[in-house]
Amino acid sequence: MEILAKAKKTTKKEKPLKIKGAEAVVKSLLAEGIDLIYGYPGGAIMPVYDEFYKYQDRLHHVLTRHEQGAIHAAQGYARVSGKVGVAIATSGPGATNLMTGIADAQIDSTPVVCITGQVGSNLLGSDAFQETDIVSMSTTVTKWNYQITKASEIPEVLAKAFYIAKSGRPGPVLIDITKDAQFGELDFEYKKCKKIRSYNPIPEMDITQVLAAAELINKAKKPFIIFGQGVILANAEEELKELIEKADIPAASTLLGLSAIPTGHEFNMGMVGMHGHYAPNVLTNECDVLIAIGMRFDDRVTGNLETYAKQAKVIHFDIDPSEIDKNVKTNVAVLGTVKKTLAALNPLINSNINKKWHQEFKDLRKIEHEVIIHPEINPTKEKLTMGEVINAINKETKGEAIIVSDVGQNQMFASRYANFKQSRSVVTSGGLGTMGFSLPASVGAKLGAPSREVVAIIGDGGFQMTIQELGTIMQTKIPVKIVVLNNEFLGMVRQWQEMFFDKRYASTVMTNPDFVTIVEGYGIKAKRVNKRENLSVAVSKMIASKDSYFLEVIVEKEGNVFPMIPTGATVSDVRLK
Repeated sequence: MEILAKAKKTTKKEKPLKIKGAEAVVKSLLAEGIDLIYGYPGGAIMPVYDEFYKYQDRLHHVLTRHEQGAIHAAQGYARVSGKVGVAIATSGPGATNLMTGIADAQIDSTPVVCITGQVGSNLLGSDAFQETDIVSMSTTVTKWNYQITKASEIPEVLAKAFYIAKSGRPGPVLIDITKDAQFGELDFEYKKCKKIRSYNPIPEMDITQVLAAAELINKAKKPFIIFGQGVILANAEEELKELIEKADIPAASTLLGLSAIPTGHEFNMGMVGMHGHYAPNVLTNECDVLIAIGMRFDDRVTGNLETYAKQAKVIHFDIDPSEIDKNVKTNVAVLGTVKKTLAALNPLINSNINKKWHQEFKDLRKIEHEVIIHPEINPTKEKLTMGEVINAINKETKGEAIIVSDVGQNQMFASRYANFKQSRSVVTSGGLGTMGFSLPASVGAKLGAPSREVVAIIGDGGFQMTIQELGTIMQTKIPVKIVVLNNEFLGMVRQWQEMFFDKRYASTVMTNPDFVTIVEGYGIKAKRVNKRENLSVAVSKMIASKDSYFLEVIVEKEGNVFPMIPTGATVSDVRLK
């Protein structure tokens, strides 16, 4: 009896803890396993920040220099860690400054939860100081959003926010919390969300579709795989590798799918797309079965849809039903997480070696190497090229670094020439193409993978869009390596102006400041290189540094990135020069 009495005593349910809404926000984050957030304080979110101060031994806050920096840092963290990134800001301009990053996260399927402060609920709709209707504004660029006006809503809504952000096809969620809800009291009890009525993030796999896909693949004479970020998000790298090797199928990546399989894998044919590799682009229009895995047939991949892979049977593996038949008509659609669907497919696949088909890839790769790659990384011209800078970084990092590229020519050279040995090594803005992404994203990437080398590759234009985040690096002492490829142009726009606008360089010439002096002002070691004979030593010194390091490389002004598929052209019309 005494034992039973003790058991009853120990199992007695404790009363919920009565706390303020602001503390409930912090406790909810901790309950989700969050120990790192990025943000910028302000009046409407100040109660939550006051609680951060009390919990700073358990919840580390990174003070960025701009709210856009906070959301990009959260994205970088999420992309390399596989966890949900968290960004926080105040109302009005603080909230609107998150919008670019939220839109970026939406189109690139990045799981982030954004928390914004809001004016008191009694002031909503009154045009109060720093009031914006951020919920209405963010509706089209979030997976879900919600405005909390009562403290009692906080635990349940935040639990839903994290579940929605990371489940199924990941994406951004925004939670707006009025100031009175932060001050209000509630009986705190947190339960992780595991299911939401009518929300089915992972479609049920149809085994008949898997069987149909296997039949097409086994009968194919010229099969070809294009894989995207869906493979990485599903942790399906091994399943993809097994399929490629078992069926002997050439494969190529989208921009965001890079690093899912090692660059040096014998069946990895490179990257498809506007500035992708020659062989996979041309042979997309010659394969008889096109197997798309975790990718969405973006226009930068397909070129002219009227002529894209019309000769091929198309198999599409994806978690999102809305992507099926959206751009490219599918013969077989296999819905579900690709880790599960590929695992079901692989036992059904036969080895189907076609040496002639592989030779076609080899022949075209040889052409590209002779015409483009070799001259780019072993130039005879006086000025340094972007490609040789990336190649120098390859030699020092041995393909083991995380490359965080910005947008523009620097992005395309990095994606084309960087080598990757492990997954989650590429962080870049894909669908939205956000200049200024790289510097703050590299901060988040380093915190998400502290044991790995993180190298930010940035153009001189993109660098100046978020240059203030050098202050974040200075204050936090996060050891990221920053490489600015300076051609004193908005390089990608200039390339188009050269090719399609008779070299009318309208508003693309950049008059830049002394980057080295500015960076040194932030207490970061800095070096400028403008001669080939100094490049290797400078890159080696940068990578060897235990602290953050900035390297500015003066590259040729009118260098172009090739191959290139002009807008409106078909993938087989890719230009080598």
